[in-house]
Formats: sequence, structure tokens, C-alpha cells
Amino acid sequence: MSPKNDKEKPAIPEHLRLRFCPSPTGIPHVGMIHTALYNWAEARHTGGTLIFRMEDTDDRRDTQESLDMIIEALNWMGIDWDEGIGKGNDDLYFQSRRKEVYQGVAEQ
Repeated sequence: MSPKNDKEKPAIPEHLRLRFCPSPTGIPHVGMIHTALYNWAEARHTGGTLIFRMEDTDDRRDTQESLDMIIEALNWMGIDWDEGIGKGNDDLYFQSRRKEVYQGVAEQ
């Protein structure tokens, strides 16, 4: 065995899972799109999985219009996802639909 080289990058896990989880509180912005694009590219480059989840926990500011604009922007850019909204059980990917789960864990 040779001594570890501090400049070596750690090995990429065999099944890399990345996520994109914006809040639907306004129009898509450059930071949101940057994160989505980076995670999408990394997932595609490594053979990983991209998960699209919505952090819709701001009852006052979350809107369906914002959610629709986010999805439209992702589609326009060709950013697709493997798991999440529109790919199966949406209840698992909207935080607002899982409040009871989070509350139960917090109470333990």
C-alpha cells in the first residue's frame, strides 16, 4: 500500500444520487438553474440518479404558477430527472405532503 496522496479525489460512489429541490416561491433564477444544471450533468456523467423534489413548505409564498415555471424552465433546458415529480408517487416528492412524517420523526 502506498501512502494516501492528499491531492487524490475520493472515489465516486457506485450509485450516485443527486437532487434538485427548489422552493416554488417565484420565478426561476440563475442560482436555481445553475444547481439543476450542475446536478443533472453530474448525474448523467457518472451514471447516477437525479431526483426532483419540491420544498413547498412556505404556505404564504408557494404558488402553482411558480412550480409550473420551474418545470417549464427545466424542460426548456433539456434537464430531465430520473425520480421525483411526475415520475411516480408525487406525494413522496412534495415536502408539504409529508408533514406528518417529519412531525413524527421530530417527536421521537
